[in-house]
Amino acid sequence: MPLGPQERILFEERSSPLYEEIVASGGVDATDSRIVEGGELHGAFTLLVQLGLLTRSEDGLTWRAADPAAVQAQVVAPLGQQGAELIAESAHWAQAFNTLSHAWRRSPSAVGGPFTEIRGSTIRTFLDSLVADAQEELLTAQPQDRRGVKQLDEARVRTIAALDRGVKMRTLYQHAARRGTATRKYVAAVTAAGAEVRTLDEFFNRLIVVDRRVAVIPSHEGLVAAMVISEPSTVGYLIDMFERHWERARPFTSSETSLMRDIAAEQRAMTIRMLLEGRADPAGAKRLGVSPRTYAAYVADLKNEFEVETRFQLGYEMGKRGISGRETD
Repeated sequence: MPLGPQERILFEERSSPLYEEIVASGGVDATDSRIVEGGELHGAFTLLVQLGLLTRSEDGLTWRAADPAAVQAQVVAPLGQQGAELIAESAHWAQAFNTLSHAWRRSPSAVGGPFTEIRGSTIRTFLDSLVADAQEELLTAQPQDRRGVKQLDEARVRTIAALDRGVKMRTLYQHAARRGTATRKYVAAVTAAGAEVRTLDEFFNRLIVVDRRVAVIPSHEGLVAAMVISEPSTVGYLIDMFERHWERARPFTSSETSLMRDIAAEQRAMTIRMLLEGRADPAGAKRLGVSPRTYAAYVADLKNEFEVETRFQLGYEMGKRGISGRETD
């Protein structure tokens, strides 16, 4: 007898109260108008009989309650077995579809052509599946990394899973990422698993390249959309840009004092360039990967360094000394 949600609801709402009544009274007359066909409790009564919770007396005149403990195993155990079989079967089907999905995503038609736009929640789903299918290499550039602890934990699990498969991974951040406690913990975990992470003073756009065949970059609309690129020449160009940034970047894993001094000097030089180019504070902060408040603090430090009170005086003083923010020392 198939048992589903409808039978369970009937059992809970109608059959159980009827069973309790029969237990209390010692039985129910077989001719009771409520349980005969057409009676208000006929369905509830029939379910109790089908489950084996009611048995008929030898003379056939009365229905009596049976021990539910003896019946429960006969009802619940098959359902549990059926559930386990369904879970196992669903896992087999999921694996079968994963194999097909992997083959499809590696084909040129996977993203609908050499350039495809994806939007909204589709972006996250696509990236998760793309990273899960990586076989050789992951290149990622993450400017202004301000992901929360939960997001970084999820990223750590995905990244380490890829590294365990033998995938090589290199990630590029801006120097500002070194100040984030959650980011430092994430970097420590993934570098211990074999990833390489570096930071750079310059601003760069977000980029993900998987196996040197598919690249994902932001759309001109910002975070609401992304472009998926599978055209080989364009992907190769993006990889070349990544490699140029990578060569100039500094390892995230080192904590040497001299390295931190160099990074501070690079951020100082970048702030000078932003000021001399006349960029507004929000734009300058974005290019350094810091908050407007932190950027304002950088500017205040420069005012103190050059012993001036206004930005105009600061610009004049730097110009007089020939400072451009591009000095090697």
